[in-house]
Amino acid sequence: MIVQSLIGEFEHEAENTRKLLKAVPDSALTFKPSDISWSTGQLASHIAEVYNWYEPTFHQDVMDMATYKYDKGDISKAENIVAKFEENLIAARSALQRATDDLMFVNWTMVMGGSEPIFPVMPRIQVVRGFLLNHLYHHRGELVIHLRSTGNKVPGLYGPTYEESQRS
Repeated sequence: MIVQSLIGEFEHEAENTRKLLKAVPDSALTFKPSDISWSTGQLASHIAEVYNWYEPTFHQDVMDMATYKYDKGDISKAENIVAKFEENLIAARSALQRATDDLMFVNWTMVMGGSEPIFPVMPRIQVVRGFLLNHLYHHRGELVIHLRSTGNKVPGLYGPTYEESQRS
């Protein structure tokens, strides 16, 4: 039942992620709202990359970020980021569909090149909600701000956008 409910949310939110990534124009890719912020391209690439974390999150009890291979691909064009998202989405869907409810209660750990956890060890279901889903939603919100700051339209993800709601 847990995995089935996650699949429903995953599919709905993957479509929202797709709509948002497809709204990113090449002209916005280098925009950074501050010196310490990621560029729009880097942020969009990170959003696409979150889907690459499903396999190790669902099917490994320990994820070592020191050995993880981040493959953002060519982020000089928005269509490349969308293509990387689509590629990672297929793998994420497969990882989720192979998961079982029993796996959701097994403790999961993230390390950085050693045995010391870099955040608290917790049941996989908490990791899925926080590390995969909530983390993704947070960065999508940031991407909305990047798009609006560059004068670009954003798609409605949970109903009409503010701009759409102001039309008479």
